[in-house]
Amino acid sequence: MVQRYLSTQEAHFALSSLAAASQAAPASLYINPAKTFQTLEGFGGAFTESAATTWKKLPLAQQQEVLRAYFDPVQGHGYTFCRVHMNSCDFSLGNYAHVDTVGDVNLHGFSIERDRLALLPMIQAAQQVAGRKLQLMVSPWSPPAWMKSNGQMNGGGHLLAQYRAAWARCFVEFIRAYEAEGVPVWGVSVQNEPEAVQTWDSCIYTADEERDFVRDHLGPTLAAAGLGHVRIVIWDHNRDRMVERADRVLSDPQAAQYIWGTGFHWYVEDHFEHVQLLHDAWPDKHLLFTEGCQEGGPHTGEWAVGERYARSIINDLNRWTVGWIDWNLMLDATGGPNHAGNLCSAPILANPQTGALEYQCAYHYLGHFSRFIRPGAKRILCAATREALECCGFVNTDGSIAVVVCNRSDTAIAFDLHWCGENYATELPAHAIATYVQAA
Repeated sequence: MVQRYLSTQEAHFALSSLAAASQAAPASLYINPAKTFQTLEGFGGAFTESAATTWKKLPLAQQQEVLRAYFDPVQGHGYTFCRVHMNSCDFSLGNYAHVDTVGDVNLHGFSIERDRLALLPMIQAAQQVAGRKLQLMVSPWSPPAWMKSNGQMNGGGHLLAQYRAAWARCFVEFIRAYEAEGVPVWGVSVQNEPEAVQTWDSCIYTADEERDFVRDHLGPTLAAAGLGHVRIVIWDHNRDRMVERADRVLSDPQAAQYIWGTGFHWYVEDHFEHVQLLHDAWPDKHLLFTEGCQEGGPHTGEWAVGERYARSIINDLNRWTVGWIDWNLMLDATGGPNHAGNLCSAPILANPQTGALEYQCAYHYLGHFSRFIRPGAKRILCAATREALECCGFVNTDGSIAVVVCNRSDTAIAFDLHWCGENYATELPAHAIATYVQAA
């Protein structure tokens, strides 16, 4: 039996069973679970100081509600794959570095005490609800100001050559410090958005600088510290320049040996074809969506935000992406707080004073993927006869099958679901998303 979980603006995760098709519909969707592609790492979001501070200010009941909503593998989204910043980012309450003493190249003053205020408590609590260790990717927005050409964490600047070795050792210290807190690190990216000069925490790496840092410092330093299992992700910026950037870095075999794959964001144009191009050029390397959010404030109640998520997730997964990480797990009702004035939306918005939680449409859209497509699932052959039916399908390790279909058009679409030799009749309302599930 195939069951459908449907979300519209009026109802979320409404459950129904499909009936056999009695006559042909004008559209159809076909799957073949025997034809498989990449293996999924998982879905998740980012632990930022802004998110964690907002969470920590909530009453205990609402703190637990948020964690269950995201991390409970049965009642919630079952998130397993998340991101955290090393040093401050734009969604921190101010600039800070784990090594803040000028010239401390031996890292005597290295400390994650700042993270113990909110970040680590939220991550540790999330792991308890998840019932497992999370796969955590660590990304820096900027090295300490004293390691940079502009002498500040904001405004771009470059990592000075004389501090590359010390900065690589900072990754080691951070990983070890988090592991000591019961939070293992799955991987690291070299630099968040390495071509963006921002008014907040940022640092510029040319392609050659990123290649050389991985090849000569980060890769060998992690390996020498016994951390060769920690994945290294390059780029961690938008899809528009990902092909040129990754090709430049991965074309050096000495650098490529340390690199797990390429991370990318969704800001500027979509360029889904670049994700496919990079897979075709480097099929032995992985692709990971590492950040996306609706910019420009909280966007409370805007349904199109959820549709943006679905379009990106479906198109990225269909082009060999192995994981999809949202940006802030939660924010307050203003889209903050942060020190940069860079207010954005999040799937859950909160009022820490009253404890009120507002679940945005993005939360429900994300759940149509993460609740039913589990880590270890393999993408299967899945195609629809109408472009308006954006779809992807996966078979989970237990043999269950999940197909997600999104209709961003203004018209309901009736279609036949050709499922493992059986035909089912269904209809997807305008501006709706559905997950079709068959147990093993």
